[in-house]
Amino acid sequence: MTSPPAASSDPTPAGAFRRTGERLVHQGHLWKVVVADYESPEGAPFQRDVVRSPGAVGFVPLLFDAEGNPFVVLVRQWRPAFEREIWEIPAGMRDVPGEPPDVTGARELEEEVGYRPGRLALLAEMVPSPGLTDAVTHIYVATDLSPVHRQLHGPEEEHSTMAQVPFEEAIAMVERGDIADAKTCLGLLLTERRLRRSDATPRA
Repeated sequence: MTSPPAASSDPTPAGAFRRTGERLVHQGHLWKVVVADYESPEGAPFQRDVVRSPGAVGFVPLLFDAEGNPFVVLVRQWRPAFEREIWEIPAGMRDVPGEPPDVTGARELEEEVGYRPGRLALLAEMVPSPGLTDAVTHIYVATDLSPVHRQLHGPEEEHSTMAQVPFEEAIAMVERGDIADAKTCLGLLLTERRLRRSDATPRA
């Protein structure tokens, strides 16, 4: 079996694709849409629509019962793009320029589900849709949670449902397709591996 080639650490090596310019099509509150001009390695020009984004942060918040069994805090929230409710881990946009992703995420975790994390561990830096956007989502596992007052923003969050789900059931929800959100699937599956490696005690 042939191994896949290693990813290059240089995003613009000589002779590769090159961006020659871009023009703004739409400026939203956090995102903007541009039409970007590129040249192929052979020098052929072409255009692509790109959504420029500050990125986002997602958290897998873990609680443990008296026997040490893990539970994850999930949010069921209506999403306008799909016009239905979707199960997700708590997450938020990086809407404060220059703010570290773990600081943004900790604030979002407090506001959305009412928990302050005592320990954080980075699970992944995910590119959710590389054919469309330059967004990067930082995903953390959060433990040693302390309850705080929730501060919900917007009608979607105000009508959202929060649930403490047994971790094994959350994994089963991924396998059944009840959870389809990419950051949530990745965060839960990576957390499952971390729990297995550390005998149900996540390492930070």
